[in-house]
Formats: sequence, structure tokens, C-alpha cells
Amino acid sequence: MEGQYCRLVPIGPEHADDLYAAFMQAPDGRAFTYLFEEPPDSLAAMQDRITRMVADTTTLHHAVIDRNTGRAVGHAALMRIDPTHGVIEVGHITMSPLMQRTRIATEMLALFMTRVFDELGYRRFEWKCDSLNGPSRRAAERFGFQFEGIFRQAVVYKQRNRDTAWYSILDQEWPRLRTAYAAWLDPSNFDANGLQRQRLQAFMADRTSD
Repeated sequence: MEGQYCRLVPIGPEHADDLYAAFMQAPDGRAFTYLFEEPPDSLAAMQDRITRMVADTTTLHHAVIDRNTGRAVGHAALMRIDPTHGVIEVGHITMSPLMQRTRIATEMLALFMTRVFDELGYRRFEWKCDSLNGPSRRAAERFGFQFEGIFRQAVVYKQRNRDTAWYSILDQEWPRLRTAYAAWLDPSNFDANGLQRQRLQAFMADRTSD
């Protein structure tokens, strides 16, 4: 999947060096607090993680490549793929400091949704996270997902119960969101310092009032 700022490609052993170096730029492991995995503590651990991702035939793991540098700066996956009912989930979203709060993070979601709705013709795109994960819940809302509720004690990880917050985007909502994403990602929406002129939600609100 090709964007203006990033590419999404199937993850492979060739991305281990970049991803390990990118994750090591974080001052601590807080980005992994609500993930099933812990931060990789060595290149070998990163290589082993990628080996397991490649072997997982039920989940489509992708490396996120910064088009500016050609290096992998994070990874995410399409998972719980249900072609019968046209439902798919985005998950395993793991962003290094080189990806957090950048245009790449937003474009990654736009590329996934283009694949899911426009190319595959699916009906529903899901986002799920720990109900305590405030940053993930705010991100879901920023990206246009609608909150649907809390599944109590849905899973166990890191030796504790997790209540899971469910969000979704439906196929009939995507055309409005597609236009908003395109407007936000347009280079004209950023000043010389790379700061946004308008927030993504502003473009979504503009389309709602049309």
C-alpha cells in the first residue's frame, strides 16, 4: 500500500534492524503497556518476534515504512478477518517515536481503510483496545471510529483481566472519512515547520455539514 508519506508492506526479517533501532529511541517502555508483547530487549528478540508474525497465517502483519528514509518505523496488522460477514480489525499497532504524532500514523489508517473498503469491499472496520488505554481510545475517535461499548473481562494478558473497548467504522461512513483524510494529508494543510493548519476532526466536521 503506497501513500505520500509511508508504505505498508508485509513484515519480514529485513525490517528487524530498523524496527529495533526505532523502538530503542523511546525513553521507556510505556508504548507497550497495553500491548501483549513487551519491548524487544535485543535485536534477537525483535527478529524472533518478526518470525512469529510471519508464521501467523491468520493475521496480516505489515511494516510501516517512512518514505523519506526508507526505514521501518512501526508495524500494524489486519486481523480477525471474516470475509463471510465483511468484517476486519486493525490491531497490533506498534509505533516507534519516529512514527508517533506524525502524518505517517494517520496515513497508515487511511491506507488500511482504502484497502478494506475500496479494494476488498468489506462492510465493517474494527478497532479494539484496553478500556484503560486512554491514548488508544482518543486515537480511535480522532481517526473517525465510533465507540460501541465495553466487553468486560474480555481477555487476560500480563496477568490481569482486560475490559475491551470496541470501536468501528462502517462502509457507508467511509466516503465522508476518505475525503477528510485526503484533505488533512494534503501537503497544503501543513506549514513550513510541518505543523497542521487544520485538525483532522475539522475536515470531518466540514463534510458532516455538507
